[in-house]
Amino acid sequence: MTSHEESRTEAATETVTEIVLPGIVEPDGLLVRRRPVPSPAAGQALVCVEATGVSFAEQGMRRGRYPGQPKFPFVPGYDLVGTVAAVGTGVDAALVGTRVAALTKTGGWATHVLLTAADLVPVPARLEPVEAETVVVNGLTAWGLLHRTARVRRGQTILVHGANGGVGTVLAQLARHAGVRVIGAASPRHHDALRTLGVEPVDYADLDALVARVRELAPGGVDAVFDNIGGATLRRSWQLLAPRGTLVSYALAAAAKGSGALVPQFVAVLARLAWWNTLPNGHRATFYDVWSGRRLRPARFRARLHEDLGVVLGLLADGILRAEVGARFPLTEAGEAMRVAESHTVRGKVVLIP
Repeated sequence: MTSHEESRTEAATETVTEIVLPGIVEPDGLLVRRRPVPSPAAGQALVCVEATGVSFAEQGMRRGRYPGQPKFPFVPGYDLVGTVAAVGTGVDAALVGTRVAALTKTGGWATHVLLTAADLVPVPARLEPVEAETVVVNGLTAWGLLHRTARVRRGQTILVHGANGGVGTVLAQLARHAGVRVIGAASPRHHDALRTLGVEPVDYADLDALVARVRELAPGGVDAVFDNIGGATLRRSWQLLAPRGTLVSYALAAAAKGSGALVPQFVAVLARLAWWNTLPNGHRATFYDVWSGRRLRPARFRARLHEDLGVVLGLLADGILRAEVGARFPLTEAGEAMRVAESHTVRGKVVLIP
């Protein structure tokens, strides 16, 4: 028996533990399911998960309010870090034993996950899995927001909503590394921690007061705003832009936690952004989707994934970025982990450890 066949046989004798979202439930309604570990098909790799995250996406999915989520029941989990345990035909057997990161959208909350081998991004050996996990979807999103969408330059000023969150903390660090001034909106309990990242914090609770304070700090306006809330916050953010400034919406937390049909609200936001771009003030507005281009231009999407995530993981390994771990929970305590993430009482990424 070849080593390749041995690895597939060994994997098949194990058991997958995974967390199932059965429907619209409270966090304690998540289920634990066990089943045999599958064998990788051609082009696939079986990844033994070492860390997976709790993000805004799962919070929206449990309410049935995340665009494009699958039908219930399903296994959540937007990203993961783990070690390749086995590979299918057509995949280099040398990949077995390699620590990798992956963007999954769903399926990550498990001990073992089958993934397309070409989508796996190597993780620097000197990084611990939990550290690396903090910058997979968060770092990829933050890099895309800052450098591919807003294209912020050294010496400019930006406003980051949700600056204490998983994306916000990475975005702030990347911006400061690029020589950009960062104003960060968050609860006052997170302000001291944000100052350690070089962020100038403002209180997010009172929108009128927030706008007034940002105008004091940046009288000429900010060069970019990164908005994950939507609603009134998005409209006021547009008013804070400097000439030729850019507003980037990348999530709709207000809609995900609200009521009413989600798709019309999302379409309305896209229409508003498009309309703003027709105004003669020189501002620019756009919506950022980390999955953009995956279906129409898969090769380009995969190349961007490897390039951007590779850079961010390298910055983390070099100590330029700091891993912001909000809390750690065993995989089987995913309900409690989600409750903590939704409480907004922790800074950084809530991580599940299988």
